[in-house]
Amino acid sequence: MRVAAILGPGVSAKTLESFQKSSDATWLTSLPADSPDADVVLIFGGDGTVHRHLGQLVKLHLPVLVVPCGSGNDFASALSLRSLRDSIAVWRKFVAGGKNIRTIDLGVILPLFPDQVHAGGAPPPHGHYFCSVGGLGLDAETARRANQLPRWLRSHGGYALSLPRALMRFAAVPVSISVPEPETPDKFVTRSNQPTLLAAFANAPAYGGGMRIAPRAKLDDGLLDVCVVSDINRFKLFCLFPTIYFGRHLGIPKVEYFQTDRLRLESEKPLDVYADGEFVCQTPIEVRVARVALRVIVPSSSASF
Repeated sequence: MRVAAILGPGVSAKTLESFQKSSDATWLTSLPADSPDADVVLIFGGDGTVHRHLGQLVKLHLPVLVVPCGSGNDFASALSLRSLRDSIAVWRKFVAGGKNIRTIDLGVILPLFPDQVHAGGAPPPHGHYFCSVGGLGLDAETARRANQLPRWLRSHGGYALSLPRALMRFAAVPVSISVPEPETPDKFVTRSNQPTLLAAFANAPAYGGGMRIAPRAKLDDGLLDVCVVSDINRFKLFCLFPTIYFGRHLGIPKVEYFQTDRLRLESEKPLDVYADGEFVCQTPIEVRVARVALRVIVPSSSASF
């Protein structure tokens, strides 16, 4: 067996040892260019490391095992891989001939030009894959601030630490959100157009170190879960965020939650869009689901996502 190991920032090659002892394999320390060059890929890192390699991983279509070693590991948690020990146990099962592979969806962010949005034109064929959650507004501003922190601090609540300052300085901006018309899927209709503090679109339930912004999201249901927080005073907003860790924010006024397989987001001025904690592009954008795009190694092939 040929194993490709991708080591994220700050991950030592020593971390490989527990996995190498479990199999008689040839180990590569780079992502292969073609699928015949490897049989499986191990990624040692967090959401950002996975995000940066998604395009090639989709192309390779090889089984992928995520080993949570990053500052944010929400995607690994969604796969029930919450520690190094979890990943080692899952790897040993896979090496022993276990059929513990699932195929999941990914999200795709496609930058648009204004004439494409208003004329209903098709988006460009290329896009940016994401595995967990993307968003704009306060979400993006908090991610930007968190990325400026030292790595050790990011891994110990960096998103939560960055949130208070972002709350104090960020103001709601007009955002138009459109979804496909039920009877004419190629035509988009406006669902909301109002001052917005946060708009998040999710393939997985959590981001930012366990904030369950989309508690109903599943990795294999063909849908994006969308959470929109409209303009709300700062005190109420500050009180709102602790409830997100438990997914209890959905019933709060000014919070809208829905599911769709596609949506478009526009703003009067370009807004930064982040996904998996990484900067992607600016609005306007279209977001889609890439069905059964990634093969992942999980504790059980019958695991519920």
